[in-house]
Amino acid sequence: MISDISSAMNAYQQALGRISNMGQLDASRTEAVKSESGFGEMVKSAIDSAAETTKKAETMSLAGISGKADIQDVVMAISNAEQTLDTVVAFRDTAIKAYKEILQMTI
Repeated sequence: MISDISSAMNAYQQALGRISNMGQLDASRTEAVKSESGFGEMVKSAIDSAAETTKKAETMSLAGISGKADIQDVVMAISNAEQTLDTVVAFRDTAIKAYKEILQMTI
């Protein structure tokens, strides 16, 4: 149980690091992520980052449809959004599983 949550958190941190390394987050946003503490702040930051990545993919897709963007850029943006969504879903599933196990514990 604990290792599942730890694994999910590690996977999420790695994904966040990849996004940051790929230039998806600007310098001020990266500093904000590093300076924030606490689980709630980390989750909020991650959700904001996921939403931003999705918006960028949508914008890039529209630019690709109108012929203003290179197809490689469109594919990369969509791939980044897909990876971000997969990470969010994995984290959500693990959190729900942990919550259900906590509810079943006897006091």
